[in-house]
Amino acid sequence: MTQGPKMKFTISSKTKLITTISLTILVASCANRPESIGASYTSHERYMDSDCSQLASTMANARATLANYSDKQDTAANTDAGGVFLVLIPPSAFAGDSEADVAEWKGKVEAIETAQIKKKCVSN
Repeated sequence: MTQGPKMKFTISSKTKLITTISLTILVASCANRPESIGASYTSHERYMDSDCSQLASTMANARATLANYSDKQDTAANTDAGGVFLVLIPPSAFAGDSEADVAEWKGKVEAIETAQIKKKCVSN
């Protein structure tokens, strides 16, 4: 009884490329950490009509809101890391994340800081 030629299992370069691209897409679709998200631009001019005590209050509220969204974003990033590890799909792909909110509130905090400096409410 003759046997056919033995097939040697090898991974082709095409398969390696597809695997690499797929893994890159999965990792890239994960939620970013809040500290790696840049601020979106907000003009300080919108705060220039406020006095120093109003700016201080506005800043406290803006920082609290930023902290809230940063916590949500950090949770999304942690969940994505676990989700990709377990099922190869980042949960934020379905549930969303707070990246845009973090960027928005970082921009607002920067704008308020600029207004405070220009109005000489704080020393730079």
